[in-house]
Amino acid sequence: MTEDAMVAALLREREGYVRLGQDDRVALVDEQLRLRGYTPAKTDTRPGGGDARTEVPKGRRARRSETA
Repeated sequence: MTEDAMVAALLREREGYVRLGQDDRVALVDEQLRLRGYTPAKTDTRPGGGDARTEVPKGRRARRSETA
């Protein structure tokens, strides 16, 4: 979490643009973040962030495959 309210607002704005797939807007927000001394971590700019789960979360069971 950041202590600077402006940086926090820019990060929220950036997240919205990433979800919408607006790479040009993401780049503009990244520039504003750099001017404020913040370097965003490299993230996937595809909608959804590219963080699709490949494993079942801990504490949950995988669905059984349905067989007839």
